[in-house]
Amino acid sequence: MKLRIGGYQDSRSVHTRAMRVLEASLKDTLGANIAVEFEENIAATGRKVADLLDLVESGALDLCYFSSSYLTARVPALGVLDVPFLLTDRARTRALLQGALGAGARIAAEVAANTGYTLLGFWDNGLRNISNRLRPIRIPDDCKGIRIRTLPSEGYHAAFRALGMEPVTIDIRDFVEAVASERVDAQENPLTNVRQFGLQKYHRHVTMTAHFHGIALLLCNANMLAGAAPQLRAALIAAAEKATQAQWDFATQDERESRAALEADGVTIADLDEAGRAAFRAAVKPLVERQLAALPPDLVALLHGAN
Repeated sequence: MKLRIGGYQDSRSVHTRAMRVLEASLKDTLGANIAVEFEENIAATGRKVADLLDLVESGALDLCYFSSSYLTARVPALGVLDVPFLLTDRARTRALLQGALGAGARIAAEVAANTGYTLLGFWDNGLRNISNRLRPIRIPDDCKGIRIRTLPSEGYHAAFRALGMEPVTIDIRDFVEAVASERVDAQENPLTNVRQFGLQKYHRHVTMTAHFHGIALLLCNANMLAGAAPQLRAALIAAAEKATQAQWDFATQDERESRAALEADGVTIADLDEAGRAAFRAAVKPLVERQLAALPPDLVALLHGAN
């Protein structure tokens, strides 16, 4: 049996490390009966990172991780994760997504119904913050006129437009070059990615907005899993659970380490005070109200329960 996995970060990343946990679990369970091919960073081959989604859905690969926001247009329930300034507590978000009868089960069913994937886990893609090359950001007015690289989610784009920014989407393969060449003034990511991609060389200002909690989906080709031998299917599901638990722990630890490393490198990291956070929430309030009105009421109730 062979399992083909793709990723888009190097061996230091919390996602790659979690995939290695998954790989080790499979080999512990299946021994010589499993061969795992894991391409850690597809961008190193010149391909766009977003190609991973097509490769897994088509069956060219069996497994990948990817930001949920790339699938929101196809799986509307994922919009519950794209409402700004609501999912701001890592522990509560984790509990919400792990709930057997909560958003996790509901979203997994909608992913299965609308795509060619089976969802094997929700991974912590980090509390997202704004880095930029121009100036400190402490209130929404500081955002005006800034061109920011973000994800291809209408919820993300709408949030940044509400703050007076110009949002653009650039593939992960190309976005470091866009930052370095000043095609964009700012970007938004968890601190681990600021450090992972070396963005501190270009962006000396970071504001801990925590405007979204990014979630990465562990996606498996649905046909492969459905047709797999029972032994492989059971081993993969168990390995995915073990990797998911490890990944959330990696992400929590890495955020602490990344902040210390960035500050040691001279990056100015600003924490919003209560007035600043209230101002950001007020700026996106009409958008949040529209987003919540468009979501199923049961998902909205679960979302409010996470705060």
